[in-house]
Amino acid sequence: MAEVFAVESYVGLLIHFVLIAVSIYAFVMSLTYSAEAYNAAGKWTKQGWTIVLGLGALFSLIGISLPLLISLAFLIAALVFLADVRPALAGLRRR
Repeated sequence: MAEVFAVESYVGLLIHFVLIAVSIYAFVMSLTYSAEAYNAAGKWTKQGWTIVLGLGALFSLIGISLPLLISLAFLIAALVFLADVRPALAGLRRR
């Protein structure tokens, strides 16, 4: 029975590291584009994305225990940035 709890804790730790990696990656990607690119793509401002993604990366990296709803909000913000905003910004570079 103890092996089940050990596996569960390892899976939880792996998920936590993946979430840290996604948060940091989204934050770094938000810094690589100019503020004009955000405006040209019709997305939220660079400052807004950088603050939200930076706070999410910071809190996940230092392991501050936030309520589940806030942690999910930061994760969803990172995933929205990577799935919607980043491709729109990258599309502007190719033109």
